[in-house]
Amino acid sequence: MIYFLTSQPLWVSGALLVGLGTVLASLGPSIVRRYVTLERLSANNEIAGFKFATVGVLYAVLLAFAIIVVWQKYSDAEGVVAQEASAAATIYRLSQGLGDEPGGKLRDALTAYLKEVIADDWPAMGLGLKGASGAARHGLDGIYTSLLTFDSPERRNATLVAEILRQIDNITQARRTRLVTAEGVVPPVLWIVLFGGAFVTIAFTFFFGTLNLRAQTLMTTLLALLIFCELWIVIAIDRPFTGTIKVESTPLAEVLSDFASGPDAAHQPAAAPQP
Repeated sequence: MIYFLTSQPLWVSGALLVGLGTVLASLGPSIVRRYVTLERLSANNEIAGFKFATVGVLYAVLLAFAIIVVWQKYSDAEGVVAQEASAAATIYRLSQGLGDEPGGKLRDALTAYLKEVIADDWPAMGLGLKGASGAARHGLDGIYTSLLTFDSPERRNATLVAEILRQIDNITQARRTRLVTAEGVVPPVLWIVLFGGAFVTIAFTFFFGTLNLRAQTLMTTLLALLIFCELWIVIAIDRPFTGTIKVESTPLAEVLSDFASGPDAAHQPAAAPQP
């Protein structure tokens, strides 16, 4: 259910969660008033108000905590993608010090990996599938293979290879973090508490006795609207690579675009002049 809401356009998830939830909540005071008299409800206003204040504070803290956590993880996901792109660009530049053939093989392997990440990893992460892209995993193996088969007695190259290996390790860690984050941040038990707390908090307003039923209904409606809007935020960014609000592969695509005008492009034969 949560993945369904996350994967939908914002207007669809908003209509289902915020719109439908608020409408149902607005019917609560009228339904309760049909079965419980105003006198009986008014008699409990004082104790109900005290309990409602406690419940409201507890739920507000929990909801605020959930929003902060998912927003932080969303920001971390953006940073991880930028880190992966930065490491790839660094490897591409360092490969120029390995010589034409070994450096070219490493750049080709790196380019193939980035293309596979964009073509395979991103759709898989959009579905919340951890490690679903075997092509990207093999592409990463290809980067390691192209470097580890390079053999040079020069100390300068040994230092260069060590630095490239460190950057490849950064790419590996960034990809692993991406795949784990794509599954979502909020655990199932917390979703139960979040939705259960929303129901309890909103339902509490049904049992207050006010002379003006319309005013009570309006207050309940506004409270439900606020709560469901905040839940909507949590759902929208819980999976950073799914739905309308998601982390794009733009940094990696920009690095690939830079590769196209890199050192290998300079060795390409010039196009024949047009007659």
